[in-house]
Amino acid sequence: MFIAQELRKNNIAEYLLYMWQVEDTIRAFGCSLSRIRREYIDHFDYSEEQKEEEVDWFGNLIKMMNEEGCREQGHLQINKVTLQMLSELHHQLLSSPKYPFYNAEYYKVLPFIVELRNRGANKEEGEVETCMNLLYGVMMLRLQKKEITPNTAHAVKEVSTFIGMLSDYYKKDKEEPLEF
Repeated sequence: MFIAQELRKNNIAEYLLYMWQVEDTIRAFGCSLSRIRREYIDHFDYSEEQKEEEVDWFGNLIKMMNEEGCREQGHLQINKVTLQMLSELHHQLLSSPKYPFYNAEYYKVLPFIVELRNRGANKEEGEVETCMNLLYGVMMLRLQKKEITPNTAHAVKEVSTFIGMLSDYYKKDKEEPLEF
């Protein structure tokens, strides 16, 4: 919860990747709040009050996952909405002549997006979601200490720059609405 709050303020893309990881963490513990408390939260250097806040937060997420039918897979509605907001901003930035650097960065990563979709990624998902799925997948591979090919590393570098730019615009838009 504390990490999520900080990320949401500073970098919406990192927040979303973190929340996807939290969903997977909950699944890894079988959606059991007592296991999450005992085997996960208790390992953090938090006060008892902070641990209780974290338990409440995880409990609410578990409840939402059960209610929304994403106990086994998929994403919470709150995360889908965040992704949708990023996607809408992406389209606004692309359609505006006021953001040529964003457009240039987009066309730089477009071949990677096309390649990912051709490799069997969900063709129904939007471009921002395709990029986020790449970043999340590589993050998971790195956590498992699996090797990343040089081509994949290059794609991740470019996509990270693009998503970072989108996140920066998101933050600026929240602070003072952008003009399109």
